[in-house]
Parts: sequence; C-alpha cells; structure tokens
Amino acid sequence: MDLLSYLNQYFYTQAQLLDKCKINELAFKQYQKDAIMPLASYKLNIQCDSFFGKYIAAQKTEYYPKAYVSWLVDISKIQETQNVFEIFSSRYKTQLKKLNELGFYSHDNKFNQNLSEHIKQEWQHFLKGTYGVCTKSGLVENIATKELTTTIVNELISNEGISGQKQKYLKVLIDLLDSVTSLFAPHERKTSSRVKLIENIRKKYFKYVE
Repeated sequence: MDLLSYLNQYFYTQAQLLDKCKINELAFKQYQKDAIMPLASYKLNIQCDSFFGKYIAAQKTEYYPKAYVSWLVDISKIQETQNVFEIFSSRYKTQLKKLNELGFYSHDNKFNQNLSEHIKQEWQHFLKGTYGVCTKSGLVENIATKELTTTIVNELISNEGISGQKQKYLKVLIDLLDSVTSLFAPHERKTSSRVKLIENIRKKYFKYVE
C-alpha cells in the first residue's frame, strides 16, 4: 500500500472532515487555536511533474483520523473550552479503570500517584496530532489502552524468561495492543512501535510472523 492509498483509507482530509461534521473552516481553526482540537496527523505537499515542468502546490493537504468526526462534533456542543480537557481526562481515567478491572494493571507511577500529570502530557500529544498517527482511532480510549499495555509489555519483557501464565498474559496484552495500534504509513512502519512491540514480540515469544 502506498502513502496516498493509506491516507485515503484511514484518514479524512480537512475538507472531508468539515463536510462530515457540518462545521466551517473558521470555526475549526478556532478550535485548534483554543487547543481543544488536534492538529493534523499528516500534511501532504503536492508536486506535479508534466510536459510543462514541475509544479509544487502552495497549499498543503491536511489529514485527520476518521474517528475525529465524533470528537469534533462533541466539542462543537461545548460552551466552555476549559471543559474539553476535563472530558478527555475523565474518559482516560474511565478507560484505565475498565482495563484495571479486566486485570491489566501497572505499578508505574504515571498510572498511579502521577496520573494527573501523565494525562496532561497525553493531552498535549493528542493536540499535536501524535496519536492520530500511532493509534487506530486517535481517540482517548485508544490512547489510554495503548499507553497502559505498552507499559505492561515493557515491564514483562524486561524480565528474563517468560513462560506459563506470564506468556499467556503477554499474548493477551499484545493482542489488545494490536487492536488499538495503527498500521502506520508505509514509510514509518519499519521503525514504528507496531514492529517493536507487536511483530517482533510475536516472532520472539510465539513464533508468529505477520
């Protein structure tokens, strides 16, 4: 799959996103200025080469995860911009609680006494468009799941020898991480977290090759 095919399959251009949400560009840019709407995950510069020579378009095409339709619709209904972070924080904590109840727990301080500070950092990554690149939806629930499972996986593989129940637990973790991790653009995949924390671990511990 080439880059353009990847972007068109998993992302909307800004124009497509605004059309889906029935929101004008001025309002959209204000949401980004107010730091409640993420920036684009990808920006594409268009270059055309023909009989008449090379042409590089001055305007960049911005791409956003398709799931951002729901986020944009939600924030358009909120009156006070400061409340948006509280919604993000609440959804993050709720997802962590669900995962904890399912048996996924980390002793890392960022998920315990330093959770509030951790969520503030996650919020900044979210706004920069980072999680639109490395998670399937770019939304809060995927972010919390990816962060927690990644941390637990790293804790497990840092110990020598994994077998029995620990190996079964690792497999469940990897499958869960796989469910929220993006495929990544073709030029990014070889150095991505998908290769490091999903594909390589499956090969090492489960002899599984994608």
